[in-house]
Amino acid sequence: MKWKDEWKVLLLMIGVFLLSFFLPINSIRFQNAIMESLHMLKEYAQLHVILCLLPALFIAGAISVFISQAAVIKYLGASAKKVVAYAVASVSGAILAVCSCTILPLFSGIYKRGAGLGPATAFLYSGPAINVLAIILTARVLGMEIGIARAVGAIFFSVVIGLIMAFIFRKEEKEKVKQQLIMPEPEVSRPLWQEVIHFGIMVLILIFANWGKPTINAGLWAAIYNAKWIITAILGIAFGMVLNRIFKMKLWKILITAFAVVLAHIIFKGNPMITFVVGIIGLSYFTSTSEGEMGDWFSATWGFAKQILPLLFIGVLVAGSFLGRPGHEGLIPSSWIVTLVGGNSIWANFFASISGAFMYFATLTEVPILQGLIGNGMGKGPALALLLAGPALSLPNMLVIRSVIGTKKTVVFVSIVVVMATFSGIIFGTFFS
Repeated sequence: MKWKDEWKVLLLMIGVFLLSFFLPINSIRFQNAIMESLHMLKEYAQLHVILCLLPALFIAGAISVFISQAAVIKYLGASAKKVVAYAVASVSGAILAVCSCTILPLFSGIYKRGAGLGPATAFLYSGPAINVLAIILTARVLGMEIGIARAVGAIFFSVVIGLIMAFIFRKEEKEKVKQQLIMPEPEVSRPLWQEVIHFGIMVLILIFANWGKPTINAGLWAAIYNAKWIITAILGIAFGMVLNRIFKMKLWKILITAFAVVLAHIIFKGNPMITFVVGIIGLSYFTSTSEGEMGDWFSATWGFAKQILPLLFIGVLVAGSFLGRPGHEGLIPSSWIVTLVGGNSIWANFFASISGAFMYFATLTEVPILQGLIGNGMGKGPALALLLAGPALSLPNMLVIRSVIGTKKTVVFVSIVVVMATFSGIIFGTFFS
């Protein structure tokens, strides 16, 4: 018997016993924290899993099956031209404009397909950070100067973070280049334009299904919001046609799914969430029971789901218990945070960055949260620091990133974001206090 291993088991048992023995179940704050974690998990499940994560998982699965490794390596690989790689990574991330959790399956897909660490992390940061609607809302609610600073900072961050990550882990990247050079050129199974149409429709479905409600019900953004489900339905029809004509999925399978979607729309009186779920179920069933590329697509999607979803749910529970939802408190009193982020000191900016990095922000919720914090004395520098670190990171996000690139790279990535956000806040606060 190895007593070293037995001591670890004993210490773990003692730890669990002590935690159970001193569990403050009668504390109101502890009870609130438990409820907040469950409320946040419920909100996350209702607002993000069906419309955001499920489409993102299918896109990630499609990347790993339908996009040739050679194409990913050519544009995003460790040996690709830096200008091209970082431009493609930051622009594609910005076009998606998803939250810190929805970007994860896509990041995992391109990284496992051969993307260099630098371009992959640039993509990882740019998706949640360079959100056009969020930047416009920031400028309108918090002021033009902080809106512009957020836009410029997010674009600058995405490239610089990627370059720093590639430099720090350059030895591993050089090894990846060597491996990629000796890889045989894969056969191209279909023309590029067909892949563009396939992925373009899936990305558009992800974008329009999650099109945010504007603050004012007027203008182009409001018009698109009011027609978002009509647009999504049209894209769904186009997607079915692509599956039939390009990927040779049987027409009867597509028609059965379409009939089920229409029936759900009628029975549930146009509830878009249920209708969307029925479409996802149909796609899942008929790809899972297919052979060849279609079956591989579902297998890859399911693999990403098993890797990512449990970690996200655990992370949301932990984040909710410690920090609560906007307007509600977890274990950490909100008054502590307000007190610690006043002024423009290094500590205030650092605390805002580190708090933002671990908090979970649903898309656009960072703006009203900051509006309340600024009203309670938060400095403009720390506000920008939180905006640059918060939407791109969260505790659930970190857990998944670690499972993809490892602990060391995750710690470095988070540290770079926090440090850059801290110094950006100090500089901004000095000139716009």
